[in-house]
This record gives sequence, structure tokens and C-alpha cells, in this order.
Amino acid sequence: MTTDIRAGQTRNLVLATVAFAVSFWAWNMVAPLGVRYTGELGLSSGEKSLLVATPVLVGSVGRILVGALTDRLGGRLMFPVLMVLSAPFVVLVAAAGEAESYGLLLLFGFFLGIAGTTFAVGIPFVNAWYETSRRGFATGVFGAGMGGTALSAFFTPRFVDWFGYVATHVIVAVALVATAAICWTLMRDSPAWAPNTAPVLPKLSAAVRLPVTWQMSFLYAVAFGGFVAFSTYLPTYLKDIYDFDLTAAGTRTAGFALAAVVARPIGGVLSDRIGPRMVVAISLAGTAVLAIVVAFQPPVEVPAGIAFVLLAFFLGLGTGGVFAWVAKLAPPEKVGTVTGVVGAAGGLGGFFPPLVMGATYEVLLDGYGVGLTLLAITAAGALAFTLLGVGARAASSARRT
Repeated sequence: MTTDIRAGQTRNLVLATVAFAVSFWAWNMVAPLGVRYTGELGLSSGEKSLLVATPVLVGSVGRILVGALTDRLGGRLMFPVLMVLSAPFVVLVAAAGEAESYGLLLLFGFFLGIAGTTFAVGIPFVNAWYETSRRGFATGVFGAGMGGTALSAFFTPRFVDWFGYVATHVIVAVALVATAAICWTLMRDSPAWAPNTAPVLPKLSAAVRLPVTWQMSFLYAVAFGGFVAFSTYLPTYLKDIYDFDLTAAGTRTAGFALAAVVARPIGGVLSDRIGPRMVVAISLAGTAVLAIVVAFQPPVEVPAGIAFVLLAFFLGLGTGGVFAWVAKLAPPEKVGTVTGVVGAAGGLGGFFPPLVMGATYEVLLDGYGVGLTLLAITAAGALAFTLLGVGARAASSARRT
């Protein structure tokens, strides 16, 4: 069994990471073009925020069901199914944009969120391929697939310039289907994995009752939610605050996402060595400080660029640390279900901040000062919870399970 696991570890980790990255590119198709939609449709700040945040909603809530189904059906089936289901909605978003219909963009953007649920497939999938001592590494490397948001931020506006608006969406849809075919052909579930055939609703109920589920959900909502909020709203932020055009804003957003992508596996590896609590604490402390720095609207490119990159790095570090914690504490047969709930919390953590940012723009403080101050306060509260609340309770939960 050990030999079989080691023989397939690298191949399946790479395939899962690639599938996650392509799915996240599709999930993030609306945000890099948010400035374009705003100009063409004459959107208000609130309408623009809702459009950007809508795919995040389904990609978040859907992870709860997808995580439970992955425990039952396995990642080798779930990855291809979700990518094939997502592909038509990528094209339909393009059709809605061509028709200049805000309502259809919201509708198809809602279903585009299916692509964001693949996260809840990959964590239990790679978790089963690795022994406990290396699961922080494995989940961290897989989590780097969230770099699909960086690919989308950088390439989507450029693809629109090079190939055209509709053709860009067709290319991404084809990439989803092609990746699904590769996964179905080459991917295998771990020999150590066994289907959890318990009914889905009782299984979800049991996962929700675990203290570790809610503890990690809160922390992931802050860390991953902060990353998602910035990676989806940053093009709009940079346009409003620094007057960048679509391509320039997309390039800088890609740099932000890339910093978080690099930090996530580092967070996982460090968690294996110094413990996930310390990694998450460092992440939240850095996030709180840098949110205040950014709120003062420092000059571009230095120090603003450095501040945003460091903020992304600390958020990425925290995402790696939280799921290293999940991998260590969640019962093996419930990892997918717990991952679904925690992943949903992380996505929902990214759904609301863009709405808050839009609603508080130029209210009380200049620019997005109110929204960034709220991020700093939230991160500080999560830091206190990490240091004073999670340690003993999580350990107790692990012993009981």
C-alpha cells in the first residue's frame, strides 16, 4: 500500500493542481473584465461589486455538497464532471456580455461559480495520497492552483485584445473540457482512499458538529476570503484609486495573486515543521498591519506595490496553514466533508468584502479606507482567536475523533 501511494503521489498531485488552476481561471473570468462591463453597461459601484462577487457565491456554497460527494465518489470522477459542467457557462457569460445584458451576466455568472467548487475535490483527493507528516506540503502545493486567478487576471484582458472577447471565453471553455479529459484518463484515486457511503445529509451534520470545522471555517474565511476579495476586486480598486487601465490593473492583480500562490505551499511546509497555529498567527498579524498600510493609499509603484505583494503573501501563508491544520485534525473519512464546509466559508469570506468595499467607497474615509480598516480589525480578532481559542479546543477535538 505504501509503495502504491508513493508511486502515484507526484502524478496525481500535479494533475489535481493543474485541474484546480484551470477551474479557478474559469471561475475568475468576470472580475478581470469588470472595468469593461462597468463602462459598457454603465454600472454603479454596487452593481459592479455584485457582478464581480456573484460567481464567488456559488463557488463557495457549492463546496459543501461537492466535498461530501467527493468522500463518496472520489476525485477522479468529480474533477472531470465539474469542469465539463462549468464549460458551457463560460461561453454563456460571453454571450451575455455581447448582448450587454446585466441580468444575464448575473445569471450565468452565478452558475459559473460551479468551477470554483473543485477546491473541495482536491483537498481530500491529495490528502489521501500522502502520509500525515507530508499533508501540509501536499495541500499547500495543491492550493497553489489558486494561481488560476493570477492567470485569469494577467491573460484574460490580453486574450481579449489578441483574440477577441467571445474567442477568449471559448478558449477557456475548451481548456476546461481538455483538462477534464486528461484527468479522466490519467488521474487515479489513492489506494488508501475508501468511499464514504453514508448518506450525505447526516454526514454533513456530523462534520458540522466537529469543533474543528467551525474553527477552521472562521480562520479560512479571513485568510482565503481576503485573497478572493482582493483578487476579484483589485482591478476595480486599482482603477478607482490609481487610475490604471484594464490591462495594467490586470497585470498588477496577477502579481498580487502570484505572491499568494507562492506563499500557500510555503505555509503548508512550515506548518509541517513549526505547526499550523504559528503559521496562521504570523499570517493574520501581517494581514492586519498591511491592511492599515494600504488604507493610507501609499504612492504607486513603491511603496504601494510592495505593500500589496506582502499583503498577498501573508494571506497565502494563512491559507496554507489553515488547510494543513484541517489535514491534521479532521477524521480521514470526513476530510472531504469538512473541506467542503471550510472551503465554503473561505469563499463566502470573499463574497461579502467586495460588496462592503463598493458600499463604503468614499464614505467617512478616502477611497476604500473603511473596508480596509474592517479587514484589519477582523484579522486582529482572528489572530487573538488563533492564539487563545483554537489550540486546546482543536487538540481536544482531534483526540475525540
